Amino acid sequence: MSDPVCPLCGRPIPDDAPQSLHHLIPKLKGGKGGPTVLLHDICHREIHATLTEAELAREYSTPEALKTHPRLAKFIVWVQKRPPGFRSRVPGKRRKR
Repeated sequence: MSDPVCPLCGRPIPDDAPQSLHHLIPKLKGGKGGPTVLLHDICHREIHATLTEAELAREYSTPEALKTHPRLAKFIVWVQKRPPGFRSRVPGKRRKR
């Protein structure tokens, strides 16, 4: 069986790669029990370092919408050059409050 593919960066997610489930609508905004997607952990952390829960619920509740955010689009171009198991620290919160 082939590895699942990250819907954000399009790279495969091997079993030994850090991974996590992302709620497309944040649990705090009514997404508890809602749809989730499997992402590389680095992709998931970048989403939450970039967008607030309200922004995720309001404007970025699909992988396609997430890809349109300028900062995430730049991140995707960068991370696609890395191997599927690539690990890196995501700097602290960069989103505006």
